Amino acid sequence: MNTLAIRHSSWRILVISFLILGFSSASSSVLAQTSTAPYVVDLDEINWGPPGGGIGSPLGVRTAQQGVDPVTGGITYYAMFPAGSHFDLHWHSYDEFVVVVSGAVTLELGDSTQLVKTGSYIVIPATMPHSWDVPLEGDVVILVRRAGPADFNYVE
Repeated sequence: MNTLAIRHSSWRILVISFLILGFSSASSSVLAQTSTAPYVVDLDEINWGPPGGGIGSPLGVRTAQQGVDPVTGGITYYAMFPAGSHFDLHWHSYDEFVVVVSGAVTLELGDSTQLVKTGSYIVIPATMPHSWDVPLEGDVVILVRRAGPADFNYVE
């Protein structure tokens, strides 16, 4: 089982553990998968990929993949969005589960828009259009788990 621990916040450990283990919406096949090696990562020691983005995703976004579910192909990864960035309206073929690890972001989710901040847990159903706007005050780090392989379908 994968567990991600973030220093100084025991409630984050619990939320992230449930996110990684998929208790919020896991199918029995995911829960029945063979055991995996334990895994703990400190946010300060994340091995971030190079800045990327463009074609709808924020310029300068950095990601750090943490694992791939061998049954569903769903990935778990951190994403860091730069202050003042925007992620265009898009949807995915599989459910997406997100924890805001640090910062705050305005999330357009279907017909609603709301500010989500550190500690927020978000479930984005498959095919639901959503976008992210990061305030100018600072970067945002999220932890994402997908119920299946990642895809990005932009809404024009």
